[in-house]
Amino acid sequence: MARVELSDKVALVTGSAHRVGRVIALELAKQGANLLVHYNSAKPEQVQETLHAIEACGVDAFALQADLSRAAGVDALMAAIEDRYERLDIVVNSASVFQARDLLDVSLADWDLTMAVNLRAPFLITQRAARIMAGNPAPGGVIINICDAGADGPWKKYPHHGISKSALWMLTQVSALALGPDIRANAIVSGPVMKTAGLGMSDERWAKVGERSVLGRTGVPEDVARAVVFLCREDHITGELLHVNAGEHLP
Repeated sequence: MARVELSDKVALVTGSAHRVGRVIALELAKQGANLLVHYNSAKPEQVQETLHAIEACGVDAFALQADLSRAAGVDALMAAIEDRYERLDIVVNSASVFQARDLLDVSLADWDLTMAVNLRAPFLITQRAARIMAGNPAPGGVIINICDAGADGPWKKYPHHGISKSALWMLTQVSALALGPDIRANAIVSGPVMKTAGLGMSDERWAKVGERSVLGRTGVPEDVARAVVFLCREDHITGELLHVNAGEHLP
């Protein structure tokens, strides 16, 4: 099959007003894709800055606030993109919550929020996206779920988060089986490419995080963004978990 061109495709990237989601959205825009910029708690100036950067690539874009911990937020998001473009080609489930807890300290509220945002929302988005993609002029599309080390094995410091990301990888595999051959589903395990917000991590400590990987260094958000573009373009890949983490997952 020929490599998929992304010009004039329609993409939804959740959590794309700032941080890694923003870089993914901008990379897709550089390839010619039109975008819905989703956000929840990002500041208005961050949203506008992202929109301006995307529109500077010569594509169409609009922003929508939606709380993905609520099913109604997912409904509003998917209805908006269908109303605007009447099609959808690319979905990147990037929005996530990331809570550090000891297992015995995970509250019911912690569990419910993490599962709602990290797992239930991608599941509901996948259902809605697949129905829209089936109506595309040439039926089909691609769904990419952003995972992390939680998809590779137990994560003591982030128990409920790790469970949600492991389940997200299973959702990816089930989606690939259920939605093929027209719709592909893949996942990316992102390693340390950006400091966690609010932790005040020093450059020295950040460098030590990278030293734990096979390549001995941290990455940058653009590494993940380029991997997303690769999985969008290469249409013979589905049900794949692509590690973009400098080999951090290796024994």
